[in-house]
Amino acid sequence: MSKIFMFPGQGSQAVGMGLALKQQSKIASALFDEIDDALNQKLSAIMFEGTAETLGISENTQPALMAHSMAVIRVIEHEFGVPIENLASGLVGHSLGEYSALTAADVFDVATTAKLLRLRGQAMQQAVPQGVGSMAAIIGLGADMVTKITEQATESDDEVCTLANDNSAEQVVISGHKQAVERAMALCKEAGAKRVLPLPVSVPSHCKLMQPAAEQMAQAFADARFSAGKLPVYANISTESSDDSAVIQDALIQQLCGRVRFRETIEKLSASHQEFVEIGTGKVLCGLVKRIAGDSTQVSLGADMAQIETFIKANQ
Repeated sequence: MSKIFMFPGQGSQAVGMGLALKQQSKIASALFDEIDDALNQKLSAIMFEGTAETLGISENTQPALMAHSMAVIRVIEHEFGVPIENLASGLVGHSLGEYSALTAADVFDVATTAKLLRLRGQAMQQAVPQGVGSMAAIIGLGADMVTKITEQATESDDEVCTLANDNSAEQVVISGHKQAVERAMALCKEAGAKRVLPLPVSVPSHCKLMQPAAEQMAQAFADARFSAGKLPVYANISTESSDDSAVIQDALIQQLCGRVRFRETIEKLSASHQEFVEIGTGKVLCGLVKRIAGDSTQVSLGADMAQIETFIKANQ
């Protein structure tokens, strides 16, 4: 078996996500209802017919992306009767997608994850006042060079910038205080970056400004129930998997302030895995894997029942 299931992070959301599955599958529809009940909120209505602005609020985006991913998993396992461990040998998520991966592995139940992700989104938004932080994508410079640039752009603890996402050899994301990020953007241009793009986000993720959010999540995990996972989940912060609940919890807490090491994770996994399957909304991770492990096969799974059925038939 050589497949890795991948779970997308913030930025992959789109109004209408999961609607086809809800309409075509009672199993998927029940999953969306379960999450609505857990949150005491019609999150599904925001997903299916809300505005992009409302869906883009972090406390909505994060459980919504998990909901679509888990609807696909439920359809595979309960509609088609195929345990995901018969299809994949490991799971990886990008940022909040790590929570989706852990839920697919049965480390968390769906209701617990929905509540954790709503809290995570709220805590991240509350950690930094509007306009204080920012993020930018850097195209054409690798992680090592951009790390040096962010160190140069960081003038004090009050103006920090750091490498937030190592997505591929050609694409990284920086995060931090707005002024420091702007200095780093200018330095990246001078260093020969092909493109430097400010990102339309209100939260500077994966940098030390998220420490208050990390502390809130640490408190939340104290009441969360962890179960033994049925598949290895490779953590963003370490690229390693663990079945120790304390290690998993620590990785999720560190992830808020630490680097998403997606490139390193895929490079490591591609040595023994030939197919990467993105579960849920969009094809962002498939595009990154294509750049990192060009010899592998990338599949996106979640648009509708027909797509899932085709995948299942091809892998039985």
